[in-house]
Amino acid sequence: MNLHAKGSRSASMADNLARQIEEGLLAPGGKLPSIREYADANGCSKNTVISAFELLTANGLIEPRRGSGFFVTRRAPVASEVDESTSLDRAMDIVWLMREQLQVKPDVLNLGEGFPPIDWLEETRLDQYHQRVVRTGVASLFRYGSRLGYLPLRQSLQQKLAGYEIDAPATQIVLTHGANQAMDLVLRYFVQPGDTVRVDDPGYYPLFGKLKLSGANIVGVPREIDGPNVLKLEELIVALRPKLFFTQSVSHNPTATDTSAAKAHRILQLAEAHDLMIVEDDALADLRPRSLTRIATLDQLRRTIYIGSFSKSVSAALRVGFLACNAALASDLADIKMLTHVISSEYCERTIDAIVSDGHFLRHTNHLQEKLRRATDAAIHTLRRLGATIYRESEQSLYLWATLPGWDYSMKLAKAIFEQGVILAPGAVFSPNLAGPSPWCRFNVGYLADKRLSRALASVL
Repeated sequence: MNLHAKGSRSASMADNLARQIEEGLLAPGGKLPSIREYADANGCSKNTVISAFELLTANGLIEPRRGSGFFVTRRAPVASEVDESTSLDRAMDIVWLMREQLQVKPDVLNLGEGFPPIDWLEETRLDQYHQRVVRTGVASLFRYGSRLGYLPLRQSLQQKLAGYEIDAPATQIVLTHGANQAMDLVLRYFVQPGDTVRVDDPGYYPLFGKLKLSGANIVGVPREIDGPNVLKLEELIVALRPKLFFTQSVSHNPTATDTSAAKAHRILQLAEAHDLMIVEDDALADLRPRSLTRIATLDQLRRTIYIGSFSKSVSAALRVGFLACNAALASDLADIKMLTHVISSEYCERTIDAIVSDGHFLRHTNHLQEKLRRATDAAIHTLRRLGATIYRESEQSLYLWATLPGWDYSMKLAKAIFEQGVILAPGAVFSPNLAGPSPWCRFNVGYLADKRLSRALASVL
């Protein structure tokens, strides 16, 4: 339910509360937090909260009760499921794009998809491993496991990281509920409201939402063809003294760039000089050669937290990720994981271990990379044929970052062809501060061969 046309913080807050009422998270008759509590929780003034509550009251969603506070009076009107999930007036924003990626719509071409096509992953044959997991770990299926995660998988990951020349004993590895939980643990440990955090710009958009929820001050470091702009990074470090820098050295999402060895060394020099931790997200590692430069390889986890995942190479549904860092920090992060989620799923971790310790997994990742090379080459030819400008023509990358001719504002393009059943990931979503119109879009190479894109573009010209 949209209570505002454009963006004051109080209006945005009111709209967020209205959605919670609409979705039943705040039930009729329920009491809202006090104005002071809500202001403290959101890091804003009481006047901002008062204005938000006044908007909700004016729309009949809440009511003040003298001496008692504010209460939900009724549930907001619920649009049909199709209307709610496809409304672009409500947002071409982080939450909207994440929702679209989590829905399966056979009749829609989702060029903003974050994962490889399902048929690329089917050869892992998940069904073959269930009985093996059950036979070898029946007792573990009915109790909690280790706070660090299933030991044999951590040992398998120790070997995997050794292939990247990263020395990480099992005690320095924490298994998580996907790479996103690994980021959450890091944020809980390091970030307080008002703290400054550096990120790639453009960069991994779900991270920006997490940082905003943490109350962090997000500052982007411009991403160049060979990695972050290190001069700008140094300038921002000196001026703002950030605690963390989140970056992707290999297969950067969304630009398909890799950080050069020279820049990786300079980033580490800056981290050492200014007491900065580097959080290196390598969720696409299985899709690229092992030989590419990773900051964690140069640093050996002294000032680097390395995050990985199996979502892109095995299955996003299993939700198994991990982080690797120095032993003391790993223990602390495992404690935070235990306090917030108790443990991650040992059943899923056993399944992943059965897959990655099988000799077929190396063959699978080799096949996956070959499919990606062919798809990337075909996608580049498709974009060239459409007259697109490609930021970096990678040999193999799940994404390409490109502009289409005649569209200086990709958000308008995305809205226009959405009506034709084509979903784009517009560039503004990947900017931490949504700083003005962007001509760029992220394209998933696995879907660019579909002719619906050219037909959709022809219909809106």
